[in-house]
Amino acid sequence: MIHKKSLEALDRSLQDLRENVQPFGNALILLAGDFRQTLPVISRSKPADEINACLKYSTLWRHVRTFQLTTNMRVQLQNDQSAEVFSRQLLDIGNGQLPIDETRQISLPDNFCNLVTSKEERIEKVFHNIQINYRNHDWLSERAILAAKNKDVYQLNNLIQSSIQGEEIIYKSIHCCGGR
Repeated sequence: MIHKKSLEALDRSLQDLRENVQPFGNALILLAGDFRQTLPVISRSKPADEINACLKYSTLWRHVRTFQLTTNMRVQLQNDQSAEVFSRQLLDIGNGQLPIDETRQISLPDNFCNLVTSKEERIEKVFHNIQINYRNHDWLSERAILAAKNKDVYQLNNLIQSSIQGEEIIYKSIHCCGGR
């Protein structure tokens, strides 16, 4: 999610430090990530601003050599068939290989996700029986609700926590800097 200007500054700095006018002073630079997922974040910007800020729109892009990994090691090591199917479906979406309907919307496979109509229904599907299992760390570690905005995360957390019976305890901490 680095802004192209940051890499361009690194390029100029390495050229100066290494006294070499080749890109990045002729040093090998390894960048990892999926350019479809890691656009730079620019506060109060339009989507076009974020796209324009990515490395693909830099003069350095012509010097980039891309490699594609072909095996999802996380999925392979888990040996989980449903994770493999989901991983393949995500790649199909990212590669534009899903059919598009007459309204120019992609058609997701039937087994891609479980659609819900409310936040409460989503919480119930993901955290079914939270009142019983909230102290079970293994059970909790297998569940997550992802949200694009922090305000949605806070709202979901509050809804989930309010459904758990018991005394509320607040722990306060103090962050000190410097010294002991």
